[in-house]
Amino acid sequence: MLLPVLYSCVTNKKVTYLQKDDLHSKDLVTNDSIYRQIEIKDYKYLLQPEDVISITMLTLSPPEYNFFTKMDQSQNSNRNVTSANSALYGYLIDPDGNLEFPVVGKIHLAGLSIEEAQEKIQQLAAEYLEEPVIKIRLMNYRFTIIGEVPSQGNYTTFNTKISVMEAIGMAGGLGELADRSQIKIIRQSGNTADVYYINTLDESFVSSDFYFVKQGDIIDVPPLKQRPFRKYFSQNFALFVTILSTTTSLLILFGVYR
Repeated sequence: MLLPVLYSCVTNKKVTYLQKDDLHSKDLVTNDSIYRQIEIKDYKYLLQPEDVISITMLTLSPPEYNFFTKMDQSQNSNRNVTSANSALYGYLIDPDGNLEFPVVGKIHLAGLSIEEAQEKIQQLAAEYLEEPVIKIRLMNYRFTIIGEVPSQGNYTTFNTKISVMEAIGMAGGLGELADRSQIKIIRQSGNTADVYYINTLDESFVSSDFYFVKQGDIIDVPPLKQRPFRKYFSQNFALFVTILSTTTSLLILFGVYR
C-alpha cells in the first residue's frame, strides 16, 4: 500500500529552480552579501524579415519637412497591429529585410541590432533633417509556452532580452508536476526547426546559450512521471471504494456473509 504513495511524492529537488550542489544548508549563506557570481552570455537581438517595429523621430526641422511624420500620417493602411496591444501600430520589415521611406528610399535593416538600425536611419535622416534623433522599438517579439504551465499561449513583449525564467513567469510559473529538468525548446533557424532540451534545476543554466528566449521560440514543458498517478489517484480511489462498498453490500444482501 505504501508503494503508490511513495511513487506519487514529488521531492523538493524536482521542483527547486537553479540548484547548486554545494548549497546544502542555509547556514552556508551569508545574508546581504554576494554568495556567487555567474557570467551571463550576452545576447543582442538582430532584426529580421516580418518584424514589426515602431519608429519615432525627433528633429529641430519644421514638421512639414519631416518625412517620417508624413509617412506616419499617410500609411495607416500599411500598418500592422500587434497582438500585444491593438492600439499600437508599426512598420513591417519586408521579406527582403527592407523598410521603404519617402525621400530616402529602401533601407536594409535585417541583420542589424536595434541600436545599429537607429544609427543607420539617423545618419540617412541627417542629410535631410536638422539633428534628428531616432528611436526604434520591436513590437512583435513573440514566443509560445505550452505544457505544464497555468497559462499556455502565445506571448508578445517589447523586451528583446527576456530570459526563459522570465518567460515562464509570464505564463504563471511551472506547475508542481512539471518536469523542470527536460524542458523542450523548438527554435526556428531558416527553413529548419532545431530542438533543444534545458534543465532549469541546474544553476549553470544561467550561463548557457539558451538562457534568453529568441524570437518565435516554442517552450514545451513536459510533465513528471508522477503526474498521471497524482492527477487521477483521488477519483480512481473513490471509484474503487464505491465499487468495493457496493459489492460488499450486495454480498451481504444475498446472504453470502452470515
